[in-house]
Amino acid sequence: MIDFQLSVEKMLDRLHAGLVAEITRRELHDPLMIGIHTGGGWIAEKLHARLGLHEPLGLLNISFYRDDFSQIGIHPRVIPSSLPFRVDGRDIILIDDVLHTGRTIRAALNEIFDYGRPAQVVLGVLIDRDGRHIPVQADCVGGRMDLGPDEKIKLSGPDPLALSIQCS
Repeated sequence: MIDFQLSVEKMLDRLHAGLVAEITRRELHDPLMIGIHTGGGWIAEKLHARLGLHEPLGLLNISFYRDDFSQIGIHPRVIPSSLPFRVDGRDIILIDDVLHTGRTIRAALNEIFDYGRPAQVVLGVLIDRDGRHIPVQADCVGGRMDLGPDEKIKLSGPDPLALSIQCS
């Protein structure tokens, strides 16, 4: 197992800088931020504070929206999503820890659209790794990794945030 604790802060810095640039480029007005439970929520908390966003942070639990729900089941203590704002017509910054197959992001977008139709969605991820199953691409990335098919990135936290690679 490899520990990446020292580089998490650098990746957060890169992701933050990318989001600032994307907010400016797209002319986002008072964007909302949503983190995907759990790791994406931890990353979103830090970025929400750094960006000085005014609206409260939203949290998505996509368990019921996964396309593999019937195969993996559900954790017995699922917490509900919390979007304490209106989504319709708003600019959204969606945050996750790792973009791998694209299925988590697809599920998150499905759930967001159940709440309303946002003006636009910016996707930011701490780590973009290889292995897409669905054509999803992040707008802002903290770092990139190519891993073997039996390797998995694990984010632990929330304080401190630490990354490790695990083999299955």
